Amino acid sequence: MRALVTGSAGFVGQHLISYLLQETDLDILGSVYYKLPLPESDSSRLRYEHIDLQDEEAVNALIARWRPDYTFHLAGQSFVPYSWKNPWLTFDQNVHIQLNLFQAMIKSALDGRILVVGSGDEYGAIEPEDLPIDELTPLRPVSPYAVSKIAQEMLGWQYHHSHGIHAVRVRPFNHIGPGQREIFVASSFAKQIAEIEAGLQEPVLRHGNLEARRDFTDVRDMVRAYWLLITHGQPGEVYNAGSGRAVSIQKMLDILLSMSRVPIRTEIDPERMRPSDTPVIVCDPTRLHLTTGWRAEIPLEQTLADILDDWRAKVKK
Repeated sequence: MRALVTGSAGFVGQHLISYLLQETDLDILGSVYYKLPLPESDSSRLRYEHIDLQDEEAVNALIARWRPDYTFHLAGQSFVPYSWKNPWLTFDQNVHIQLNLFQAMIKSALDGRILVVGSGDEYGAIEPEDLPIDELTPLRPVSPYAVSKIAQEMLGWQYHHSHGIHAVRVRPFNHIGPGQREIFVASSFAKQIAEIEAGLQEPVLRHGNLEARRDFTDVRDMVRAYWLLITHGQPGEVYNAGSGRAVSIQKMLDILLSMSRVPIRTEIDPERMRPSDTPVIVCDPTRLHLTTGWRAEIPLEQTLADILDDWRAKVKK
């Protein structure tokens, strides 16, 4: 049995590959954007290859040669604030790549399963009566990124309905963990704390909106949900994935600051404020639980401690 992981050099991709190597006997091919270095691999079941997934012929050749039983499609533009600065690049990357994968699967008559990774951001402008958010909640996107993820999802449904592609759709809510880039909130806080502890930054942590409440899940729990969904999810169906708990950015910051080895004060950075921000987002993962038995297991405090220790190690180097 073979798996293809697109975006394999990324934050989620690396955690997913670690999970698959440990928990399955799959042979794994990780696609890596051709401008990025190939990660190292010490497993005979894993190899990485450079590919431009926006190159239709290259994707056709990859699918025809590897013929994956499972395709985890993680590649794309995933940073919401960047989508405001470059909405067309965001839409082009996220939709174009997925279309190439679907078309290649059709051309190769591939009967494998593909996981279409959407986002909890698709729900957008949430009203209090919508909480907790289930899969029937209306989609009211408030960013170009969210619109691009809706388009990906709808293509997943359309290609399943029109061509029989075994596409399972998932809407993951915020997932965090060690290895995440500092452009994301938990990692940004942790990196600043680690640099302040090391004397590389003045003892001031800069932040954006702290009042927003979000559904945070450890990435290691999230990739376990991905595996359960691609193997047990209903093709064409969509599933929320999240902890089912809303935590404020302020609480996350307070937890991290409590772990700091030195006193730190905080101040608002206007550059970190978004043009629009929904006050509360929390998902209802009941459908995922009933289908697969999945629940989030890793406590937030453990996740944040691991993120901070990861940044401490990087700063030390």
